[in-house]
Amino acid sequence: MCTLTLSASIPALRPAECEGSVCPTATTAQYAVFFLGLYLIALGTGGIKPCVSSFGADQFDDTDPRERPKKGSFFNWFYFSINIGALVSSSLLVWIQDNVGWGIGFGIPAFFMGMAIASFLAGTPLYRFQKPGGSPITRFCQVVVAAARKWTLEVPEDISLLYEIPHANSAIKGSRKLEHTNELKCLDKAAVITNDDMKRGDLSNPWRICTVTQVEELKILIRMFPIWVTGIIYAAVYAQMSTMFVEQGEMMDTTIGSFTIPAASLSIFDIISVMIWVPIYDRAIVPIARKLTGQERGFTVLQRMGIGLFISTIAISAAALVEIERLKFARELGLVHKDVAVPMSILWQIPQYFLMGAAEVFINIGQLEFFYEQSPDAMRSLCSALSLLTSSLGSYLSSLILTIVTTITTKNGNVGWIPDNLNEGHLDYFFWLLAVLGFLNSLLYIFCAGKYRQKRAS
Repeated sequence: MCTLTLSASIPALRPAECEGSVCPTATTAQYAVFFLGLYLIALGTGGIKPCVSSFGADQFDDTDPRERPKKGSFFNWFYFSINIGALVSSSLLVWIQDNVGWGIGFGIPAFFMGMAIASFLAGTPLYRFQKPGGSPITRFCQVVVAAARKWTLEVPEDISLLYEIPHANSAIKGSRKLEHTNELKCLDKAAVITNDDMKRGDLSNPWRICTVTQVEELKILIRMFPIWVTGIIYAAVYAQMSTMFVEQGEMMDTTIGSFTIPAASLSIFDIISVMIWVPIYDRAIVPIARKLTGQERGFTVLQRMGIGLFISTIAISAAALVEIERLKFARELGLVHKDVAVPMSILWQIPQYFLMGAAEVFINIGQLEFFYEQSPDAMRSLCSALSLLTSSLGSYLSSLILTIVTTITTKNGNVGWIPDNLNEGHLDYFFWLLAVLGFLNSLLYIFCAGKYRQKRAS
């Protein structure tokens, strides 16, 4: 953030002012400084996002019946706090950047990031620290290599013959032992003790023999994979808020009295929705659901995510209904072949943003809980990163679907579903396509969730 602030503040690091409609291009050095700032933010975000939620949840003791229920609330309020920041940045900071200057607009978050670092370090004496267990990727490779070395061997029926250290703690630092499961038995070969292993008398080389816990780590990740995949389809639907929802809004009446609402700024209603639904969920829905289901947190994490998937399908369906009405107005007013906004208030988009915010509270927070709780102790940050990876892959999937739809629907000289002039197209068909994909994805999720086997620690 400091690099971006300097890039926007120091005259030598930014392009010269525009003269009328002529704007000088930035120099190579100016581009370099600007993109350095952006990529440093990306790098820093990659360090913060997967770890901060896991580190926060680590502060609660699972063995303490008073602290355990509070962990679920932590994820809710953690996500709530993120959206407070998003609300400030998408409103106040945007106004400052547009009306005061980019230097101050970048300088303010840079200052608060410095404050955040100071606050984080000040709490060091109070934190509970989990011992780092080393690279999970290395351990996965060790399991695969050790299993491949013993591919011709049979796994013994008596699982007590598989290798595991006799101590109470796992061989992996900071991780509890995991119970053996019967799925993916081919990987159990990595824990088979051979005669050669006995002759060498050395069972400490994980590239030759792995503990049951190490094998189970890889099994857990594989079992998570189907649940993880369903999150990518949801992320593709969610990505429409910053793409097609905005395109739709720009073709609607964005004025309220003398005030003009930028179409992209309506995403603030998604943030407001999250901030409304988090306390409702935590203080009202959970206590009611707890009485009905007997679950400590009201719903299981898998149930919570499933509810969110269906809500996201309803949200994209709402967008399709709004587009049907918008196109109806365009036809009635003879605006089909005119690239102009239809006199239908952009405020009709609020329900789709509001529903998407509700879906976030169920899915995004549910994913944080799921990947934290179901991951082995020494893999929590990695698994949290996997949940965030669905967002980027969902954006790529959204672009791919859009490309395929555009290619197919513009054949033979047709304008297609999503032409430059949306009044001539059928954006509603695109939204319905995503709604169908979302519904099918929900059914796939129900199947995968039903088959999912929960982690069991020794």
